[in-house]
Amino acid sequence: MTTLFITLFITLSSLLFGEHDSAELVFAGDAMQHQSQIDAAKGTNGIYSYDEYFEGIAPYIQNADYAVVNLESPLGGAPYSGYPMFCTPDSYSLALKNAGFDLMLTANNHALDRRDKGAKRTLDILEQQGLDHVGTYRNKADRENALPLIKDINGFKIAFLNYTYGTNGIKVQNDVVVDYIDKAKIKKDIANARANGAEVLCVCMHWGVEYILLPNAQQKELANFLTEEGVDLIIGGHPHVIQPMEMRWSKTHNKKVFLIYSLGNLISNMTTKDTRGGALAKVKLVRDENGNPIVDSASYRLVFTLQPGEGHKNFRVIPVEGYNKGALKKHCDIFVNNAERIFNKHNIDVPRDTTLLIVK
Repeated sequence: MTTLFITLFITLSSLLFGEHDSAELVFAGDAMQHQSQIDAAKGTNGIYSYDEYFEGIAPYIQNADYAVVNLESPLGGAPYSGYPMFCTPDSYSLALKNAGFDLMLTANNHALDRRDKGAKRTLDILEQQGLDHVGTYRNKADRENALPLIKDINGFKIAFLNYTYGTNGIKVQNDVVVDYIDKAKIKKDIANARANGAEVLCVCMHWGVEYILLPNAQQKELANFLTEEGVDLIIGGHPHVIQPMEMRWSKTHNKKVFLIYSLGNLISNMTTKDTRGGALAKVKLVRDENGNPIVDSASYRLVFTLQPGEGHKNFRVIPVEGYNKGALKKHCDIFVNNAERIFNKHNIDVPRDTTLLIVK
């Protein structure tokens, strides 16, 4: 009788509190499209193909329950262009989807490179492709309808928000809404998400200074602000280089908070030593004995961009562990050494995942 009672109690607890529930999220950095990338993707038939781009990391992305990436270029329609005014073929976001990404972050400094029309078209295309998006909106009514963006991921109700420091001085022309970093707005959005049932809050910030490997005072202050507001995941981008990660403890809310200052580039044609790659971060959510969702653990792995060559027509992003020889091996080693130097010195309880992924 006692054994039966224990069995029933464990089963009921699991159903009520999700004792064995967990969810794994993966975050990637800036998905860039420079002119050389666009040119390489264009076939003789005029179709832009991004085959090969993400084959090396797709198993890692697809294994996650939900994956997030910063789409740092509008899908503004032809003609396409790279830096400084980006505009990317629609097939690029579709390739990101096929690689396993679920959510596109659109609040970044290039969101208005094709002005309001390009920003609106980007949202149209992402929705046609079945991709989630957050950070920019067609108008105020669209934002009110879109937020809070709460996804049910393995039973965890997770809210996603996205803000940018600016848009390179380009102003909204009509009614498009870009979510700029504003504490009052962020506080209101967080409260709205909580009121609508969000158990976990993930805030993605486009912030910091380009090419600097450590966060500045403003990033640190904003990270502290978000921690005090009860955010669970703080995911940063924009510098185009990696910056440290922390598993910090919120005394105010008595819980872990996962913070990334910058994930660097997912893929690009940047060629300085620290911009050739970036990090993928994986975070695991579980439920405690009371059924409350908590951040359990996090890890990262390093990725590197290969330019066309070595038997491949297109650019590719690969896990660094699988690149043992090749024309860019020296550059890859320099990137890894610099990234590891920063992470080993400044990361707090966020180890590197060196599990080998097979590179095609």
